[in-house]
Amino acid sequence: MIRVILTDIEGTTSSISFVHEVLFPYASEHLPAFVRAHHHTTPAVAEQLAIVAQKSGVDSKDVEALIEVLQGWISEDRKEGSLKALQGMVWEQGYHSGELKGDIYPDAADYLQRWHDRGLRLFVYSSGSVKAQKLIFGHSNEGDFTPFFSGYFDTGVGGKKEAQSYRNILDELGVEPGSVLFLSDVEAELEAAEQAGMKTAWLVREGELPDTGRFVARDFAEVDALLRKR
Repeated sequence: MIRVILTDIEGTTSSISFVHEVLFPYASEHLPAFVRAHHHTTPAVAEQLAIVAQKSGVDSKDVEALIEVLQGWISEDRKEGSLKALQGMVWEQGYHSGELKGDIYPDAADYLQRWHDRGLRLFVYSSGSVKAQKLIFGHSNEGDFTPFFSGYFDTGVGGKKEAQSYRNILDELGVEPGSVLFLSDVEAELEAAEQAGMKTAWLVREGELPDTGRFVARDFAEVDALLRKR
């Protein structure tokens, strides 16, 4: 029986366009001024910039060069933890000022609350930082969804296309693999989760449905139909 739902964000609970057309441009626009204002005064920012310098080979004292590296990583959609952490700090300002609102599909918002109310434990696993995940769900167009989630995972547990990452999550949750349903729009992530023993559902919200033996759903209502059968 499924007792835990682990969900991706981009393309699953939220539109891909929100990430690429709203969040990334916002970070790209505001990150330079944020870094210039906080690199000396905020230890958390200085710590992440030191990591950027180490990974890029840029002088840690050359703030403008570090900003250039970060902007390049944003353009490349690099999954660097230091970039994700700094983006999260920039987005936090945007959410708190009201400039940003997290995007959640109406069907996802509906069923996340239903599943929580039915006693299922809900967790998030995204390449975005835990801070960014909490901001999306805490300041969303559908309200504050953080009370419905029991926890969050980012690439600190490993890459999303690696089976060991899902084993690490299972170890932290302390549950049987078959009691977890992982939701994602990326087949390689689903394959990795299945290798760890999890059940999966492939969200294909647009376009032709793939011909596969894997369970495929258009929305969370179809996922719920699967849950009721198990």
